[in-house]
Amino acid sequence: MHRHFVKSALVVGAALACLAACGTQDGGRTSEAHGTKAAVPAPREKKPVKGLPGMPPVLDPQDVYAADRPNKLSPVVKDFPSRVYVPSTESDTVSVIDPKTYKIIETIPVGRQPQHVVPSWDLKTLWVNNNRGHTLTPIDPKTGKAGKEVEVHDPYNLYFTPHGKYAVVMASLDRELVFRDPHTMERKKTVPVSCYGVNHADFSLDGRYFIVSCEFSGELLKVDTEKMKVVGQQRLPFEGAMPQDVKVSPDGKKFYIADMMAHGMWVLDGDKFTEPTLLPTGKGCHGLYVSRDSREMYVSNRGEGTISVFDFTRGKLTKKWRLPDGGSPDMGGVSADGKVLWLSGRYDAEVYAIDTRTGTQLARIPVGSGPHGLAVYPQPGRYSLGHTGIFR
Repeated sequence: MHRHFVKSALVVGAALACLAACGTQDGGRTSEAHGTKAAVPAPREKKPVKGLPGMPPVLDPQDVYAADRPNKLSPVVKDFPSRVYVPSTESDTVSVIDPKTYKIIETIPVGRQPQHVVPSWDLKTLWVNNNRGHTLTPIDPKTGKAGKEVEVHDPYNLYFTPHGKYAVVMASLDRELVFRDPHTMERKKTVPVSCYGVNHADFSLDGRYFIVSCEFSGELLKVDTEKMKVVGQQRLPFEGAMPQDVKVSPDGKKFYIADMMAHGMWVLDGDKFTEPTLLPTGKGCHGLYVSRDSREMYVSNRGEGTISVFDFTRGKLTKKWRLPDGGSPDMGGVSADGKVLWLSGRYDAEVYAIDTRTGTQLARIPVGSGPHGLAVYPQPGRYSLGHTGIFR
């Protein structure tokens, strides 16, 4: 395993060196020498993306996150109070934090083993995934009140297709992807899978496919969104791999998959679905969160209490922030203004608020036991693809 890890690291190192050589730190803008005036470059023509039928149009073919700029809130959510919703898997509760005061203002009892708090495609509802309770608890983000639980078997995680037609339940132990009505959660199609522990996902720029991590068998799936069919499957080239969070690059050309046993991110060409390369980040690499300007990605390393910062343009890690008293940073999200990264402390019954400019810890808030997929809400974006908040 060690030799394979070194080989992977060397391969990704060479690839990243090529990326650094081919890119520029100023994001591709023309630079000017002192005392000279550069020619005005011709405007780059942006070819429209032929997206999944029914999907809202891609705003910028070079940036899938173009709708997620600071405080660019949809009219649907602009009057919702800003809150952080923290599901605690062993306490069977959701703690509601006021991000201005860093205080818990309410504790909502939910079903057994809540894993993630997931914004709905239409942004109107937060769904709590009660994994072992086999239910979803809806929360109205306008009032903060929980509604009647909906029966859904094995809802470890929850996503929504880019055209809003289906919810996709990651039924981890059932070994299924279950396509459901996004409002009633009525089962529409069940897709059995041969891997173990379907877990996290993200969609391609055009929304026509999505990449799924299989936590317990160290595999990746490629799923055709419209056909609702697995069209690719591969095992990660690392013994004992345990893939977690998945995020697509702003230009849609790469997928990044956190791996808590390989201690880094896999870099995958989603279109070709060829063997990915490994970029080491830190022990227990787990959650991936894109900055509001689409330039950086925050990577939580749960096993060492750190957050690595990855620069998309330069194709490399540029910083590492360490929690001053240690911790187990896991899942979370970025504040609407982009200034604060919120992460759950999975094994420490706490939540961390981190300054995204300096990496300084702003607060450390005690919550229930086993905090997991917390949602910062509302966030910018036109619609939600699920998880703790993937917005387009």
